[in-house]
Amino acid sequence: MHKFEEKTISSESIFNGKVIDLKVDEVELPNGQTSKREIVTHPGAVAVIPITKDGNIILVEQYRKPLEKALCEIPAGKLEVRENPLTAAVRELEEETGFTTTNLSFVTSFYTSPGFANELIYIYITDDLIPLEQPPKGDDDEFVEVKEVSLEQAKQMVLNQEIHDAKTNYAILYLHALKKD
Repeated sequence: MHKFEEKTISSESIFNGKVIDLKVDEVELPNGQTSKREIVTHPGAVAVIPITKDGNIILVEQYRKPLEKALCEIPAGKLEVRENPLTAAVRELEEETGFTTTNLSFVTSFYTSPGFANELIYIYITDDLIPLEQPPKGDDDEFVEVKEVSLEQAKQMVLNQEIHDAKTNYAILYLHALKKD
């Protein structure tokens, strides 16, 4: 047992939804005491940093109900059960932007909120965008507007909190670092 490991004593399912599940675990702490942990389980997600031939970034603007505002983000979406992240990344790119690619490169993966959720997001990048004549229909409850911005515009959008989510902030920082090399 790792010195910080918390041993699960019991687990109670509270909610099973379309996107997340919620459970409450009772755990034994490293010092022998017990505590409760509220845990969101999520199937994981993918995101794509799409770069145009001009070096611009394609973002999608969409309303985020938990925040009660619209955000500009890199295209992203939830993994389906046992779906390959690379396959999901192409699907999300196509559905949200109307572009496809045959050349995605893995950048990294990270846990979005490890204090209470197990969501792991895989980030890919492509600069080989191919416009689709017939883009696939996205989710019925998803409304997005495609935007093309320069890296400098994206950095300003971060400062203005128009880009205000972790995956897109990571993408902008990653692209900024690439330009420094």
